[in-house]
Amino acid sequence: MTEDDRARAATIFDVARLAGVSHQTVSRVLNDMPNVRPATRQRVENAIKQLRYVPSPAARAMVTRRSRTIGLITTGSADYGPSSTALHFNETARDARYAVITAGLLEADAVHVRSAAELLVRQNVEAIVLIVQQRAAVEGIAGVDLGVPVVAVASEDRGVPHRVQLDQYAGSRAAVDHLAALGHRDIRHIAGPADSMDAAERLRGWFGGLAAHGLVSREPMVGDWTPASGYAHGVRLAAEGAATAVVVANDQMALGLIRAYTEAGLSVPGDLSVVGFDDIPEAEYLSPPLTTVRQDFTVLGRAAMETVLEVLGERPPEAGAVAAVSGVSLVQRGSTAPPAALAGSEIEPSHNALSRPS
Repeated sequence: MTEDDRARAATIFDVARLAGVSHQTVSRVLNDMPNVRPATRQRVENAIKQLRYVPSPAARAMVTRRSRTIGLITTGSADYGPSSTALHFNETARDARYAVITAGLLEADAVHVRSAAELLVRQNVEAIVLIVQQRAAVEGIAGVDLGVPVVAVASEDRGVPHRVQLDQYAGSRAAVDHLAALGHRDIRHIAGPADSMDAAERLRGWFGGLAAHGLVSREPMVGDWTPASGYAHGVRLAAEGAATAVVVANDQMALGLIRAYTEAGLSVPGDLSVVGFDDIPEAEYLSPPLTTVRQDFTVLGRAAMETVLEVLGERPPEAGAVAAVSGVSLVQRGSTAPPAALAGSEIEPSHNALSRPS
């Protein structure tokens, strides 16, 4: 690329990076607005000259125009939870008379997420929402001055000032409480990927639940959310034959686990009690019907848009920057029962605060 090509390719974001300011500051300089310090204005003007940047009409208007458009960034595969959350976010945005521009990414690294965010800002979105599980996706945008507010649907604090979440920890604790109340003492865990914030919180809840009941924690197995990984770990557990119960970090892996036990000539819940996570639509129709932690993705998607409206000044702000949505409950079905050694014993059913029948 020649020097002329580079000059023609320069954008308002290139100018902002070179000058060390936000793109909105560049817009203020371009529009000759007064609220820019002289030294900052000089840096921006020098960057414009160095890059030979020619602003477009859209760039000049970027700081002053209301678009009633929100940018949405999603990452990874079309898993049930994130896709359901995005669906209800879109519905709530439409009800509030906002349009949504979605950037779906297969790669969740910082470079791709930042690039997607800048692309959305170029389209004059008023805010950006992240519906992600990977830490890198949130960290890639945290601390970057995009000139618009960012709201993350994320289970961990990774530097984005506005965040909504469901209590993954409490859900996993409820699963362990349920199994312990049935009499299980060897409760294993198949975790999600190591870079997943949701998986980390569910893993933490499993550890916390075992500690609360005085139970020994064995090395958790790590899957990738797919039925295939659940199946592989199920083959291993069936061969070992020691565990009597397992908390699985999502329903898809639980499905694979049950298949492995069936093929091994073992039964669920006779030989192994299984608790999943998410309550996908198929969970109730598995054989046996799956005990699982239900997450209310409807309320989570709505909460994300409500938070956007708050930061844009269209709703009264709530106390604090993190909205902990109450939408997690244990649904008891046929995949859990007392361990075989206690069959026929009188065991009190689990009635913790997050439990509910199917």
